[in-house]
Amino acid sequence: MTVARIALPDKLVPVFTGEAMFRGAYGGRGSGKTRSFAKMAAVYGLRLAQAGLSGLIVCGREFMNSLSDSSFAEVRAAIAEEPWLSAAYDCGDTYIRTKDRRIEFAFIGLRHNIESVKSKARIRLLWVDEAEQVSELAWSVAIPTVREEGAEIWVTWNPGRKKSATHLRFRENPPEGAKIIELNWRDNGRFPSILNKTRLDDLKNRPDQYEWVWEGAFRTVIAGAYYAPYLAAAKLENRITFVPRDPLMGVKLFFDIGGTGMRADAGSIWAAQFIGQKINVLDHMTAQGQPLSFYVEWLREKKFDKGATIYLPHDGAQGDKVHSTSYESALRDAGANGAWDVLVIPNQGTGAAKARIETARRVFNRVHFNETTTVEGREALGWYHEKRSDDERDVGLGPNHDWSSHDADSFGLMCIVYDEPPGRPPARKPYSGSRGRSGGGSWEAA
Repeated sequence: MTVARIALPDKLVPVFTGEAMFRGAYGGRGSGKTRSFAKMAAVYGLRLAQAGLSGLIVCGREFMNSLSDSSFAEVRAAIAEEPWLSAAYDCGDTYIRTKDRRIEFAFIGLRHNIESVKSKARIRLLWVDEAEQVSELAWSVAIPTVREEGAEIWVTWNPGRKKSATHLRFRENPPEGAKIIELNWRDNGRFPSILNKTRLDDLKNRPDQYEWVWEGAFRTVIAGAYYAPYLAAAKLENRITFVPRDPLMGVKLFFDIGGTGMRADAGSIWAAQFIGQKINVLDHMTAQGQPLSFYVEWLREKKFDKGATIYLPHDGAQGDKVHSTSYESALRDAGANGAWDVLVIPNQGTGAAKARIETARRVFNRVHFNETTTVEGREALGWYHEKRSDDERDVGLGPNHDWSSHDADSFGLMCIVYDEPPGRPPARKPYSGSRGRSGGGSWEAA
């Protein structure tokens, strides 16, 4: 019997030894994890075919508009590296399958083709590469489709966020018996010298990205993010530290409600005090799919419910189509007896998002963050970035609407309010009560 030798990083040997339903690796660039898993997928398929089994090896990524966006090229290259694998596989321009046609590879994008996963018959292996961006919904649909006896699920990714669905599923709370390890460039015995030059250049010239790109650390800022250099300056200038609350000054609470009316799907709050020329950010919170009572309870737990002022974006005065209740009126009712005041800030026109960004950049050098209570908010600010058309045209399309948007919008609202010129407060419309639409608290020209 002929025995084939497979070159793998030493740390991956235990991952592929013995039985396991879940196997995986996470880490930075240059680790060899994608090519290694591509090769082992081909080996896995060949073993199935030799055992007389048939079915699919499904290779998924979050996004796939064409085969060029998939793991197709990696699998094909991995097979070509080994003569004994090449002899067993038929690799065409758009397909990969064993020559006996028992095992075939399928390449899919999970984001837009999640339902197609359900229709894939006899999945023997599901390998999800670049899995950091895979949503919880995609995982919850994809994993149950792997139901053949002895079938496996493999996951490879570069870490990004502590709250990503992939991190929570496979690192923080991994399935029982899962074999998942961290793999970085130094674990790759075949790490090329030319790539090492790139690594050293990043270490010298892009230190803010180095730990994430090469060492598998979580991503704290994204290249080209609107506020990345300003956050770096705040850290360098010791403006991310302990920021005490001034008991003689009122707290200002800046909301983003993530939608219109009482059924908003996300929310964000920054709590701050304007002390002289400083913006002292005391606290931050964000939540998904929570009712208004959740945010009100947070305000009370933090003791922000006495003499505070709540600032809402322009849609805070719009009523829910079913209940005719606005965030403004509901918050006023919740803060009865003078617990807090509520103001709605009018939209800054068609360029509202740009105005918030430019204002925030202008006043960022006055912002001081309380270190321990604003971690998630600063992470969002470091991620908030412009959406680009594509690599070839590279046209800016405005802020990318993703998980960071709500926190960035409420932060921008805070900066807009801080930047208002001094003078007499604008007149306020009369409050109409919670049973009808309210315009109360809106700012208008005096």
